[in-house]
Parts: sequence; C-alpha cells; structure tokens
Amino acid sequence: MRTDVRRTHNAVTTTASTTTASTAAAAAVLAGISTVRNLGILAHVDAGKTTVTERILFLAGETHKRGEVHDGTTVTDCHPQERERGITIFAAAVSCLWEGHRINLIDTPGHVDFADEVERSLRVLDGAVAVFDAVAGVEPQSESVWRQADRHGVPRIAFVNKMDRAGADLDAAVASIRDRLHPVPLAVQLPVGREGDFTGVVDLLTMRALTWDDGPGRDGLREGPVPEELRAEAEHRRRRLDEAVAGLHPAALEEYYEHTALSTATLAAALRDLTHSGEAVVVLCGSAYRNRGVEPLLAAVTAYLPSPLDVPAVRGSAVGAACSGGAAGAESSQGAEVERAADPAGPLTALVFKVNVTASGRLTYLRLYTGTLRKGDTVLDATTGRTERIARILRVQADSHTETDSAVAGDIVAVIGVKAARTGATLCAPGSPLVLEPPVTAEPVVTVAVEARRSVDTDRLAVALARLAEEDPSLVVRTDPETGQRVLSGLGELHLEVAVEKIRRDHNGLEVTVGRPQVAHRETVERGVTGHVHRHVKQDGGAGQFAQVVIDVAPLDGPVGAQEGGGFVFASTVTGGRVPKEYVQAVEAGCRDALAEGPLGGHPVTGLRVTLTDGATHSKDSSDLAFRTAGRTALRDALRACRMVLLEPVVEVTVTVPQEAVGGVLGDLAARRGRVQGSDPHGAAAAVTAVVPLAELFGYATALRSRTQGRGTFTTRPAGYAPAPAAAR
Repeated sequence: MRTDVRRTHNAVTTTASTTTASTAAAAAVLAGISTVRNLGILAHVDAGKTTVTERILFLAGETHKRGEVHDGTTVTDCHPQERERGITIFAAAVSCLWEGHRINLIDTPGHVDFADEVERSLRVLDGAVAVFDAVAGVEPQSESVWRQADRHGVPRIAFVNKMDRAGADLDAAVASIRDRLHPVPLAVQLPVGREGDFTGVVDLLTMRALTWDDGPGRDGLREGPVPEELRAEAEHRRRRLDEAVAGLHPAALEEYYEHTALSTATLAAALRDLTHSGEAVVVLCGSAYRNRGVEPLLAAVTAYLPSPLDVPAVRGSAVGAACSGGAAGAESSQGAEVERAADPAGPLTALVFKVNVTASGRLTYLRLYTGTLRKGDTVLDATTGRTERIARILRVQADSHTETDSAVAGDIVAVIGVKAARTGATLCAPGSPLVLEPPVTAEPVVTVAVEARRSVDTDRLAVALARLAEEDPSLVVRTDPETGQRVLSGLGELHLEVAVEKIRRDHNGLEVTVGRPQVAHRETVERGVTGHVHRHVKQDGGAGQFAQVVIDVAPLDGPVGAQEGGGFVFASTVTGGRVPKEYVQAVEAGCRDALAEGPLGGHPVTGLRVTLTDGATHSKDSSDLAFRTAGRTALRDALRACRMVLLEPVVEVTVTVPQEAVGGVLGDLAARRGRVQGSDPHGAAAAVTAVVPLAELFGYATALRSRTQGRGTFTTRPAGYAPAPAAAR
C-alpha cells in the first residue's frame, strides 16, 4: 500500500516537475520574442538609409569596418548594379544583436521605381526608422514611403540625418514632418553644435550630453553634463516635450497636472505608447556618415518600437472544411477570418515576402507569425495547396547566410527547399491551413519590347524573363498578340533598365535587344449612355442561354484619372425580382471582364460607373453563364456608344537646380507638357515641382544634366492618370 502511494506521489511530482519545466521553457521563448525588433529603414533617395544600416551593423559588431556607399563596400548594397549606381535597388535583410535585443533590419530602396520592394517589406515589418535629410527635410519619396507605412499601420521613429551638412536645421526638418506628414513630431534631442561643428546631442529624457569624436573605432561616444551654453535651451525644450506628451497621453497628463513635469520613466513609457498607436513620432538626429547619433537611435528602436508580441495578431482566411482557429483549437469554416497571435507553440503561419532565384538555388524569404519552423519540416502552401519541404533555414546577412536548425514566431529568415511558393504565398502547418493577405503589387506603367539578338537564345531569354517575374511581381512579362514580341512591363524606366541589365549579367552570353519604352494607357468614359439594352440568346441543342440586361454607363465623380483612373463601381436598381440576385453578381462579373479592353485602342477601361436598371430571365434557359456573357457584351457595346477619353500616366516631378538654371528648366518642363505647380528656393538652389506625362520623361536625366552642367537632380512619384492629347488617341 505504501509502495503504491509512493509511486503515485513520485508520478505526481514528476508530472508537476515536467509541467513546471515546460512552462518555464515556454516563458523563456516568449521572453526571447519580446526582445526581437523587426524594422525597416525608409527614406528618400540619398537621405542616408544604407549608411545608417552600415553604422548599426558596425556598432553591433557584425562588421569590422564601416562600409561606405561611395566606395561600394556596404553590406546591404551587395548587388553589382547597386554598387555601380550608388543607390539601393533591392531590399536587403540583415540581423544583429544590440544590448540583448535581436534586430532584424531591412534596408529598403528610396527610388520611386522600386516602391514595390518597399511595399513587400512593410507587409512583414513591425516598425520602421524613417530617415530624413537635415537640409531637405521631407522629400517626395520620403512622403510616399511614409504613406505606405500608414497603410500598413507600421509604427515609426524618425532620424534626421546629415546634421553636419551646411544648412542642416533640426527644427526645420521637424516642421516639415509636421506640415507634410501630419503626425505630432516629438524631438527628444537637442543638437550640440551646428553644421560642420555638430559633435553630438543632448538627450532631453536624461538631460545628459552625448558627444562623439572622429575615431575609427566603436568607442567614440562620450557622456557628460549638458554644456552650460545649452542648459537653458535644453530645459525649455524638455518642458515643451513634457507638455506635448501630456496633451496626448492620459497617464502622463495626470502626472503633469500633479507635478507640472514628467519623470523620465513616465515620459519614456508615454513615448512608447504614442509610437505604437501612431499618434506621435519620436524624432532623433545625428550624422550616420560621421558615426554620430547611431547609439541613441538603437536605444530608441529597442525602447519605443514594438516586438512581435506587441503588434496585433495576424489575420487570415481559413482554408478547408475546418481549420484550427488558435490556442483554443476552435474550428472555423471555409473563408472565415482567423486570428493567430505570435505564439511559438501555435500552428505554423509564415508569409513569403521575397524570392531570390540564382543559378545555385532558390532562396525564399519568410516572416514567421506563429509557430515554430524546423529544418526538415513539411509545410503547406495554402495559396496553391502544394506541400513543400524545408531543407535548410538561414539567418540572412544580405548576400551571406548562417544556417540554423529552427525559427520561431517573430523571426525573419530565408529557407532553401521551397520550389514553387511565390511572393505573397502563405506557408503553414498542413493540419491548420490559413491564407494571409498578400502584399499589394503595383500596376506596371512602362513597357519595352525585349528580344534575343540571336534566335538560338530565344528559349534562354524566356527562362530569364520568367525568373525575373518570379523574383519581382511588379515586373510583368507577356507576349504581344499582334507582333509576337515578348513585352516586359515595370514601374519606371530605371526599373526596366535594371531588369534588362540583370538578365545580361546573370545569363552570360545572352545578348538582348530592347525597344523604346512605351507607357501603359487607360481609357475612361467622358460622356455615358443610359438605357442600353442587350439580349443574349443562344440555342444549340439541349438547354439554351437567355439573358436580357439594361444598363446605364456614366463617368465616376471627381477629376478624370484620379487614383489610376478612378476605378470601377457597379450598382443595381432592379426591382420586383426581374433579375435575381445571383444573376446580378454574374452581370457585374461580365462587366469586369469587359474592362480589359476598351474601344479606343484595346487599353484597360477605368473610371466609370455601371448601373443595372432592368432585365429579363427565362424559366429554363437563364443561368450565371448567360448573364455574365450578357453583361460583358452589353458593356462592350455601350462603351462604343459612349464618348471615351484616352488616359496616360502622369508623375509629380521635383527638380532641384541652381537658381540661375530655373528659367531653362521651367521652359523645358513646359515643352514636355508639364504643369508647373510651384518653385521653392533653398539657398542657392530651387526645387521646382510639376506634373508631367511619364512618356515625356524618358531620357530626361541626360537632358537635365546637360542643361544644368550636371548640377541638377530630379525625383518622381506617381500622380495617377490624365487625358492624353488628341494626337495620341
């Protein structure tokens, strides 16, 4: 009897110990996830994103020498074209450790032609550092990437870079953030010195001065009291910071009312909350090139930006008859929305956000949202239903990798062995399928014809183009049905130039001929029609097809070409059940089919409203197919009766030139059918803003250099579509 009791007692003790050990292990894993920061570096071209990334890697001990963009020695700009052009083209992931935190960092491109790389990166990031030029402030592309981050709800902190340049002004940069981006900027630092004499910052939270020398090592940081000449200004700015935070944060407001000041702990906690909610953005400053201000930036990243445990649970659509819905194991029906938190013990859920196909293999980049991925696991591509086997898991350091046996929720890794998953695919546990929303891919606006110079290379070119489209979903490859040529479409002239050069470099001996770039036109309705009747009748033995529809076609409200032509709206005002609801949906599907080719030149149609006003059915011969066919044919016929307008893509151009060259630049923009919107002086230079048809900007870089003796620069960002001149129609 005593032996049985002893055995029971030992069993209970062992079970309790095992449970305690499991709980402790799970807690340790969660604690590890809480120290992860997945962030991106966002900015306009030449604001210093890559240099900031290089300094982070250097200070974290991942590199032993500071890489320089102008020398082509950076870690993240590892592609030969990036080093030759001096710009970031491909988003590069790196990882480092900083004071007990793992920082997974993605250096994103700043050029508008590569905005799709930024979009895919933001889809998987938890936070971001927006880098601004201390002289220029908010520039066009920095505004664009900020709006992209807004759409994804990514918390940000701001870093005003190049404080050592002539004309650098932190207050002006902060004002441009407030005026153009509209968050509440909260500057937590005061510069020590101006322009070339910039040596450090005053931390307004701790009221300590941080200064750096120009030594090559990592030990250049010096901490000390606030310089006497800056003490009054620092105290004034700290009071303003306390007031601004108290006005935004309820807990801080209570302490401020009680003590007329905020403690360092309360202020730091409030800044973290405001960063997570997006109500405010913490602003720091420095000079990454001179290695000044990077340590406080890293401290702000770990203090204010969220970990994978702090962001909302990822949402997806259930696949299959029943899917696990989370920790509780609840079942969800097909298509139901399911939430999964960052739990390493949960069912695996990961999103493919980048694919890199090389001659030596295929790298698939993943963001793990839930679960644990181990080498040798079999996973399900929920998008296609295909299973894949994970051969290797790699920690990524741009173009170098370190192998690991597993990855957990919150990690960003690359895997080898996945053969078919495309960008945007969801990889998950076979028993718990879930489809996550893929990144949005931008529509191509520029097209070139691409041919192999030698006929024997035609098949090689087809393989090369397919590989390009697999790596970059914003590149579209098709065959022109009239000419039989292969056509490559992308987001800009530079985008296509880089793609073609990549083909030449990656496929030795493959000579390619490229046609003149062409823009992607659209068609829209200027004046519509009402009461257009179409009857579809088909009888070929057996059950026939019958459908009758009456539609009105009208242009959408608002300016022509807004939001890429204004889109498409379908509505039904049919009463009395003359067209059943399921057939109304079929009519809408048919109308969407008809939008693929317009009557002017076979371009996609956009910017119109179609209303189904009446119709008729047959008791036996009506079907979804019949009404879809009727909707498609009715809209095609109606568009021929409408007054149509051809649209062309336009871009907002910001040209920065010396003051003496402004007149010539304005005349050149007018000759290119540009509409000048303003000219802002910046010292000895001026920034001219205009809206110009994209087709008129091919070769503009060379023309601008010639007109300004190489001193002019320009940037662009998409501005939708506008009516093309009559000669183009």
